[in-house]
Amino acid sequence: MKNTHRVKAAADQAVRQRNYRRARERALTRLANDYPSLYRSYLEEEKKADEKMGKKWLDIDGNTKPTVSGSR
Repeated sequence: MKNTHRVKAAADQAVRQRNYRRARERALTRLANDYPSLYRSYLEEEKKADEKMGKKWLDIDGNTKPTVSGSR
């Protein structure tokens, strides 16, 4: 009985966290659409901060997989 309570509590917490992230992403999208230059500026600042900590971005869109250009 104890174990099922823990599983349910963990599932409930996961749902709350998912809903929070979804709402946060929608808000960020709205801000980016309303203030695109300011949003890009903040994004560039965060990119530089991440790179200082060793978290390399490949481009401003957040892509992390390198693309192959040209043929071998």
